Amino acid sequence: MTIPRNEFELIESIREKAKFHPGLQLGIGDDTAIFGFSRNKNSLITCDMLLEGVHFTLDQTSAYLIGRKSLAVNISDIAAMAGTPLIAVISIALPKTRNDTFVKELYRGIFELADEFEISIAGGDTNTWDGPTVINITLVGQEHDKGSVLRSGAQSGDWIMTTGSFGNSIAGRQFTFQPRVKEAKLLHEAIGLHSMIDVSDGLSADLFHILEESKVGAILEASAISIHEDVKSNNSSKSHLEQALGDGEDFELLFTLSAKNGKKLIESPPFETKLTKIGEVTESPEALIKMPDDKIVPLLRQGWEHLS
Repeated sequence: MTIPRNEFELIESIREKAKFHPGLQLGIGDDTAIFGFSRNKNSLITCDMLLEGVHFTLDQTSAYLIGRKSLAVNISDIAAMAGTPLIAVISIALPKTRNDTFVKELYRGIFELADEFEISIAGGDTNTWDGPTVINITLVGQEHDKGSVLRSGAQSGDWIMTTGSFGNSIAGRQFTFQPRVKEAKLLHEAIGLHSMIDVSDGLSADLFHILEESKVGAILEASAISIHEDVKSNNSSKSHLEQALGDGEDFELLFTLSAKNGKKLIESPPFETKLTKIGEVTESPEALIKMPDDKIVPLLRQGWEHLS
């Protein structure tokens, strides 16, 4: 079975499944969607593109999980700002040989996660070509009542903290992770966050993003970093610590806050997801890591390199 040549039939099938957000005044069916934004809050806008052969391969991953991840990575970006995801626009380029079952499963993965986070699918575009599958989703959200948490707010003396655990996401978690929207909101409400990012490129690489934007340094405690159980079960030539620092696509939150608020958070966490202090922000621009043997060495920027 081939992909329906009638684009309008596909649009209509998507339209039937799309939930209608109260702010979405006009959804799928016209040249553009119309969305009523709050005058008192800023909008958050992000997009992410997934490429077959780079971010997924069809011999190892189902169409359902590919669809789910394509939306999940965008939701994680909104979570990194402590915002609320609202509406999504989806553009997909499909190989001409891809069958109808693939398309349905792809959208099922998208819609199930959209329903979970009450996201409305407002439109997009679908095309076929002779190349591989390409998915691009633009997600629009709304900032928190307390404003957005940026990468640029880390201060000397801050605690560096994370949710969850890290390493070997390629074992499957890169497709099944849960975006930390709830956790980010509760953190922002409970305490004063200074900076935050979601860990997509790698724990060390994304920490460098915060340090560079904030013009500060850091010292991490190697023994404090939470290493995922998946790391211990694989046969990588890298050490467990290297995998936790550089594998990427964990999509956990990495954030900084005052030492006073960090202690409060550890004593009274607002959710069950694991929270860990992994280091401190320093005034010196150097990024260092204290190894288990107490030797302090430079922290290497490990992780995904874009456009390399």
